[in-house]
Amino acid sequence: MSTSTIKRLVGSPWCLLLLGSLLTLAIYSPGLSGAWLFDDYPNIVDNQGVHPGSFDLPSLLNAALSSPSSDFKRPLASLSFAINFLITGMDPSAMKATNVVIHLLNGVMTFLLLRAVLRKARDRFHPGRTAALAATAWLLLSINLTSVLYTVQRMESMANFFVLLGLYAYVAGRTRMLAGRTGFALSAGGILLCTGIGVLAKETAIMLPLYAFLVEAIVFRWRQHNDPSDQKIDRRLIAFFMLVLAVPMMVGSAWLAPSILDPQTWARRDFTLGTRLLSEARIVVDYIGWTLVPTPRALSFYHDDFVISQGLLQPWTTLASILALAALSALAWRLRHSRPLLTLGIAWYLGCHLLTATVLPLELVYEHRNYFASLGLVLAVADLVAQAIATARAGRALVVTLVTAIVAWQAGLTLLTARSWGDPLALASELAYRSPNSPRAQYELGRTYVIYSHYRADSPYADLARAPLERAASIDGSSILPEQALIFMNSRMDRPIERVWWASMTRKLASRPPTVQDESSLDALSACLREASCHFPAQDLLDAYLAAMDHPKPSARLLAMYANFAWSTLNDKPLALRVQKEAVAASPRETAYRVGLARMATGTGDFAEANAQIESLARMNMGGRLDREIATLRSLAADSEHKRAAPTHE
Repeated sequence: MSTSTIKRLVGSPWCLLLLGSLLTLAIYSPGLSGAWLFDDYPNIVDNQGVHPGSFDLPSLLNAALSSPSSDFKRPLASLSFAINFLITGMDPSAMKATNVVIHLLNGVMTFLLLRAVLRKARDRFHPGRTAALAATAWLLLSINLTSVLYTVQRMESMANFFVLLGLYAYVAGRTRMLAGRTGFALSAGGILLCTGIGVLAKETAIMLPLYAFLVEAIVFRWRQHNDPSDQKIDRRLIAFFMLVLAVPMMVGSAWLAPSILDPQTWARRDFTLGTRLLSEARIVVDYIGWTLVPTPRALSFYHDDFVISQGLLQPWTTLASILALAALSALAWRLRHSRPLLTLGIAWYLGCHLLTATVLPLELVYEHRNYFASLGLVLAVADLVAQAIATARAGRALVVTLVTAIVAWQAGLTLLTARSWGDPLALASELAYRSPNSPRAQYELGRTYVIYSHYRADSPYADLARAPLERAASIDGSSILPEQALIFMNSRMDRPIERVWWASMTRKLASRPPTVQDESSLDALSACLREASCHFPAQDLLDAYLAAMDHPKPSARLLAMYANFAWSTLNDKPLALRVQKEAVAASPRETAYRVGLARMATGTGDFAEANAQIESLARMNMGGRLDREIATLRSLAADSEHKRAAPTHE
């Protein structure tokens, strides 16, 4: 093979993409040996639904509908966790490896999509090579690491696979239409099908029609043909986006508005609708820096130490960020005809954050929210770099050197972070260093020390755990996780439990509605006491529960936890039954609460209630996923009723 042939092969787009994918795989490999983290526990580790015993349909359906993360259940992602479990067991390395494969597939889809879009600007780009290099840069972005090595965020990367696939189908179909061939069905079908499948992984895929609309409005401009002299507009496209974008937006806004405007919606958060919008302006601007030129301190994973904006000048960066976003939007609008790809990149970035950085009462900051948004920034930068190389020939070497240095920095930081993710203690230490004022980061460090101690009082890790846990507990706005860990650890080690920990826990629960982390803490202490692994007065935990319950509209989860505590620990059966009924009323579609109510009703002899719940479960038994639970409950009720009806002999 000649030298010229080798150079041609190495310089081919697919070869460049292959090299970029191999580099990405090598960089992420050290992180595969890591453990579970944070939201992995409720969604995977503690979620028995994704631990099926076999590949049968009922088990898989139950797994698909088991996610506690969303009312929409994200069945495709949960099903993938279950399949992972069936093949490899509860092995985080195998699940992380699956995530890396999904990320690499997304890199291929990114390449195909960018190549198709870049072909609209053949005068400045070599579409294939530019797309391959841009896709490689996107694969290596440090901000996307949590969407890969944070196992539960497979939801995000999987949803975006279908977003990218749908966009590619749309661009391919529109390209065919402009060439005078059939393509409308491909474009429309790709959007509809991929949106429908993508939202089964995570709701972020609902943004696909908006992304396609932006491609149409900025790149294709509604034209029927490629001929510049033919300015006819394809009205089918306008009708299509009216149906898949405008109408759903209006219906969704009308549906969400009452909840968003209800102050009670924000009671569980430490921000209001107004302060959220002010804060998100700063966050969206911060994301740009974190994406393009990140630092370790910026990409700290935990961002619960973010200072919420209280006004335009509190802090002053709030107003500055709003002006920056306005200027960025104005720039994109101004250059929409002369620089459509720059405009599209900016529009994709800003459009992506319309879902998670506006009015929904979500947590303020998450790095994984930039998985698609970062692609918009990569496209915008690619356009700027290509323009600089084309127009500033004398400075071409400088531009290439600068871009290469930035990509190398990204790769190095991603590798450094991936290595930390490969060791639980190294990761906890690194994240605590990056976020010294984050309660979650400090808690996770203390919790990791606890795990490493194996609950042995003579372990050196036992003494190391106390300082970060107490620091986490002392930070304003922290959950009760640190207090729970201190009580849990010291009780299991037969060490004294300090009253100040219980007092701090109860004070926090009384001062604000409990968060999901607070509820998880109470549940962990309840289980530890119920299983006799912990030894502390039940009254202390009861006081904490009562403080948590003393807020309007307690969550169904908290109600069910309190009912279980009353049943198993307090032995107060009437209280347990009453509270469990409240849990079912608060979340009637959650089958676990109905199962619990049926068991409690059977245990108290209320067979009418038990049978009513069993019949409700039968109506919810899609595909036989509840067959086992229903059969067990019917058998339990029948046996109990028979025993009560049987005559007694003195």
